[in-house]
Amino acid sequence: MAPGFLDVAGHSIARHQVALALALGCTRIVVHAETLDPEIVEIQHAAEQRGARFHVIAAARALVPLVSPEDELFVFAEGLLAMPDEARRLLDEAPGVLVLPVEIGTPAGFERIDINHAWAGAMRLSGRVVAMLGDLPSDWNPVAALLRLATQARLPLRAVPGVLVDQGRWRLVRTEQEADLAENDWLVLHTATDHVRSPGEWLAVKAVRRLGPALLHAHTRPWLVGMAAVLLALLGLGAGWWGWTALGLALVGLGWVVLQVARLLGRVERDCLLVTGGPVRGGGMLPFVIDAALVGVCAWHGLGHGLEHGPGGSTGGDPAQAGGWFAPLVLILLLWLLPAILRGFRWTAWLCDRLVLAGGLALVAMVLPLDGALRIVDVLLLATALGQAHGLIPNRLLTSGT
Repeated sequence: MAPGFLDVAGHSIARHQVALALALGCTRIVVHAETLDPEIVEIQHAAEQRGARFHVIAAARALVPLVSPEDELFVFAEGLLAMPDEARRLLDEAPGVLVLPVEIGTPAGFERIDINHAWAGAMRLSGRVVAMLGDLPSDWNPVAALLRLATQARLPLRAVPGVLVDQGRWRLVRTEQEADLAENDWLVLHTATDHVRSPGEWLAVKAVRRLGPALLHAHTRPWLVGMAAVLLALLGLGAGWWGWTALGLALVGLGWVVLQVARLLGRVERDCLLVTGGPVRGGGMLPFVIDAALVGVCAWHGLGHGLEHGPGGSTGGDPAQAGGWFAPLVLILLLWLLPAILRGFRWTAWLCDRLVLAGGLALVAMVLPLDGALRIVDVLLLATALGQAHGLIPNRLLTSGT
């Protein structure tokens, strides 16, 4: 398979390059290929949906009438896979040929262009350079021809930091084995974060890094994974109705983890393809579904559902009793409020982790009266928020990593 059609994170490398070109403001996409393969048709649709014109050329000279002297041309080597933000920053700065030190570039597969430099697989040229393609033999590869013309015209050589190659942020992919390795590194890079991960987040990241390639290659949309999270929450709600509180809470907590997987997959797709929009269809409402399920399971435990409504049981637990809903509802509202108040809190992510919350509530429900425990937790969280608001809690207690 041609390097440009190798898949990384569910999309061909050529598709990644088209996304970068569109993000750089290109209004015309030109692909060098001998035949109109299905993979090319796919990226053609992606380009045209974003308002760009699309062309396929088989010879270098066919590029000349498509580029005017006033245009600028971005050129990418086949198989180049670069982190979008890094590539945009380097190519946005100024025209020129991006290069790597030869001792770094050539072992990584990049073409050597002089004694000290290897071409980094991308360049930004004036349209005037393209006009010189007509003077070259017709059988030249357009990218190789443009690289030769750019070096002959002494376009500025602009360095790509070698650390980007070392970190896997800038690479040339030529085989399926290299594509598999790049995909694993790609998911790690796009799911990295600088804050302390909670247990639920950690599980979600591990799931994306392990199962993400299979899901992405199967073109599993993030919203579909989000629907799986909703299904788990509803199953947990049903278990809570029948009095299986611990099981219900566990299912809701697992649903929250699956929701984080959906959001991470959506973020990887957005970051890779440089598109805007939510990662999950209707994703803004899904956290409220998880929280509503948590409140429902806790409330039904307090009202005696299952224990008194179960098969052969009596009808105890007045549905009109509002007290069973109060403590869990206040807890959820506090957990939405506190991260905004405790902005310097190093472990704020733990307050948002519904897996931790559900697991803790399940343990409490097995040994203590759940409603009473919830009221105590509500008071403690309120006291923490008030203490921070009035400066009664030293910041070092909130931000310390020990």
